[in-house]
Amino acid sequence: MEEDTDSAVGFSSLCFVSDHVGFLGTIKASPSDFIVTEIDEQGQLVSKAIGESVHEINKIQSEPSHFVKKPKLNSQDVFLEHEGDEDSANLPGYADGDQSLQSSSDEEHSVNSVTSKCEKENVDLLSSLLDEKTHTLLEQFACDVKGMWKSQTESVEASLEFSLGRILEKSQRAVLHSAVRQTFPFLITVGKNSEILVKPNLEYKELCHLVSEEEALGFFKYLDAKRENSTFTFEPDTNKDHRKAVHHFLNKKFGNLVETKSFPEQNRSAEKPNTAVTVRFRAKARTHGKRSRHDGERRKAVYTAFTLQKENLEMFEAIGFLAVKLGVIPSDFSYAGLKDKKAITYQSMVVRKVVPERLKSIAKEIKKKRMSVFNIRSVGDSLRLGQLKGNHFDIVIRHLKNHMNDTASLSERVLEAIDNVKNKGFVNYYGPQRFGKGRKIQTDQIGLALLKNEMVKAIKLFLTPEDVDDPVNKAKTYFLQTEDAKGTLSRMPEFRVRERALLESLHRFGVTEEGCIQAWFSFPHSMRIFYIHAYSSKIWNEAASYRLAAYGSRVVEGDLICLDEDVDEHVPSSKVHLVTKEEESANTYRIHQVVLPVLGYNVQYPENKVGQWFRGVLSRDGLQACRFRVPALKLNVPGCYRHILKHPHNVSYQLFHPDSDANEEGSHADDVTSSLSISFDLDASCYATVCLREMMKGDI
Repeated sequence: MEEDTDSAVGFSSLCFVSDHVGFLGTIKASPSDFIVTEIDEQGQLVSKAIGESVHEINKIQSEPSHFVKKPKLNSQDVFLEHEGDEDSANLPGYADGDQSLQSSSDEEHSVNSVTSKCEKENVDLLSSLLDEKTHTLLEQFACDVKGMWKSQTESVEASLEFSLGRILEKSQRAVLHSAVRQTFPFLITVGKNSEILVKPNLEYKELCHLVSEEEALGFFKYLDAKRENSTFTFEPDTNKDHRKAVHHFLNKKFGNLVETKSFPEQNRSAEKPNTAVTVRFRAKARTHGKRSRHDGERRKAVYTAFTLQKENLEMFEAIGFLAVKLGVIPSDFSYAGLKDKKAITYQSMVVRKVVPERLKSIAKEIKKKRMSVFNIRSVGDSLRLGQLKGNHFDIVIRHLKNHMNDTASLSERVLEAIDNVKNKGFVNYYGPQRFGKGRKIQTDQIGLALLKNEMVKAIKLFLTPEDVDDPVNKAKTYFLQTEDAKGTLSRMPEFRVRERALLESLHRFGVTEEGCIQAWFSFPHSMRIFYIHAYSSKIWNEAASYRLAAYGSRVVEGDLICLDEDVDEHVPSSKVHLVTKEEESANTYRIHQVVLPVLGYNVQYPENKVGQWFRGVLSRDGLQACRFRVPALKLNVPGCYRHILKHPHNVSYQLFHPDSDANEEGSHADDVTSSLSISFDLDASCYATVCLREMMKGDI
């Protein structure tokens, strides 16, 4: 694709990965031929009923509140303070602030007593949280880490990890994190898609090179407990250089959370006083300011989660209908991903300010709208976009036949196509439904107008009618001819919730730049930013085609690649690497690692012809100076990166004979085969229609 290609690049111009012939067929002959089921972060289909508990972990709700791990301190809310050898009273051991000082021996006895009690309680807590097998394996893992360190086997320790499994509830995960760290301070826990992984604490080992193992254990227990107004004091140390080394280590590793001071020992000799390093949490980290109060208010809010099943219904229309029935606004709904219209879809949702009983009460009413809700339950917070593992698809392709002039066996063509896509993947294009397939005005055009702050133009694009003579399009035509929002509102059918909300705002504020800004606020943030994302997606599709046309499957100098194999969805900047000339010569990377930026203010561009292409497109669209922020609409688009290629997972299929119920799974059926039933999983933000396009070698 050339740099001066027109912006309205059709989906038919996008390229393919492999050169197999493909086949023809009918997709989405009915909604039941295209079933989409969200896969949640735990890897479960949301269409299934939610289980009762995991590892009997619900027992923890009855545990004393002091076991619950406090919220993580925000590193952006703390500052670094210089440490030094300052005179003050000695505060040995682990102590609460503002208490009278004890002698070293009394303090040590007190701390040891508390520590011993806490250790026993944490061991008991772990036993209640984990099944017996997992608990035993965790203890063995801890012993192995200790043994490995003692034998000084350092080459494998960074890759060691042990999984405690997936825990659904956030509060339950927090308790388990804390219990493990308090019981085994030489281990750390890491959350990954609701799974808790246990790893060696390399910082603990590094600290053990400076202080005793007992002191290191005490410090990490102190750090994890996060008890306000408390301090931790290391053993007295006469070596100033050594104390500086301890100060340096603690501030380098934990300076955003704690500050360190050196205090003379209370019962010191005047000739040669001993001095100890004391640690305390930074004052700002201990202060619960506006953000913490706000978070507390959020936690008190009512959130109800549910699975939404809809048929042949646009997602935003479904949300609008639910909002009316529940007496809330569309922005009170949150979801992990958008779903097709012409399909049967299952997806997770959360609604604010609605109790489960209220949602259950409208279940019969919404069935008339081809919707149902189930798995209704109370939760602690909203969903966010991308908070899913992927989607499962069950698809029927009907009326199979060969491409024109292809005389090969149809069944062989179908099997060849499936094998090619399984092995070689497909170009990870955004699907045509993201842009409003078949519509006169596509969503990316509205997004471009918003990025250029052309608010009136964006409204008129949104209200541009299709070439269909129905009440909705008649009302839109009337608006473009008259700009009479009130008159248009009287003509717009009740079920068009979005259009009516926008028109009501225009009637109130007027069809001016400011009035149109206010009108856009009648849409939830997720919908406002959807249009800008649509523009970014359209440009990404064009860029992917240009990249493959320019360099093919070679990874060349200036390409961007993802360093983390485990990143499934949009790639963060920290995982992106620029390919060097030496790496190109050595064939260090493969095409499946190559990513391209999705436009935003925080992305870098490839440093080759593809980067030049991006700059040319932004210039073409009048966005040379665009910062991908629309302050008037409170929209900020940082951007991200997206893999060029993707593969389907867990592929299974059946070829159906038209005159018989018999079918042959994964075999060479007769050439009179007329239908293909295929199932597969895709990572989040991948499109089944794009995968099928690669498979069939034709537009969907």
